[in-house]
Amino acid sequence: MKSFAVIRADSSAKVNIALRDLVRYGHMSFDDSPKKMDPRTADSVLVDVMHTELRSSCGSAAVVPLGDHASSAIGRLKKIHPPAHVIIVSPQHSVFSKLASDIDRMPEMDLRSEEDFE
Repeated sequence: MKSFAVIRADSSAKVNIALRDLVRYGHMSFDDSPKKMDPRTADSVLVDVMHTELRSSCGSAAVVPLGDHASSAIGRLKKIHPPAHVIIVSPQHSVFSKLASDIDRMPEMDLRSEEDFE
C-alpha cells in the first residue's frame, strides 16, 4: 500500500459510487477491499490532512489502501468528479500510520457490485 483514499459522503450509496469511480474513471488500483470507516474518524482525517476546519460532518465513510502513490492518485482524482469527498493520505501525513494499523480491524464494505473491483 502506497497511500490511502478516505471517502466521505452523505450516504453509503454515494460512498459506493465514489469507490467505483476511483477504479472505473480514475484507474486507481486497490491493494485490499474497501473498509467501512467511522464517519467521525473520517472527519478527523480531513481536518488533519487538509489543515482546515470541518465545514460539515459526513454521514458515511470508507477507507481503501491504494497501490498508487499519493501524487499519482491526486492527479487522477482531479480528472474525475466522484459524488463524495475523497482525501488521499500519503505516508507523509501523521494519520497514515494510524490508518495502517487500524484498517485490519475495520469491517469490509458491502459493495453491491463486486465485479467492478476485480
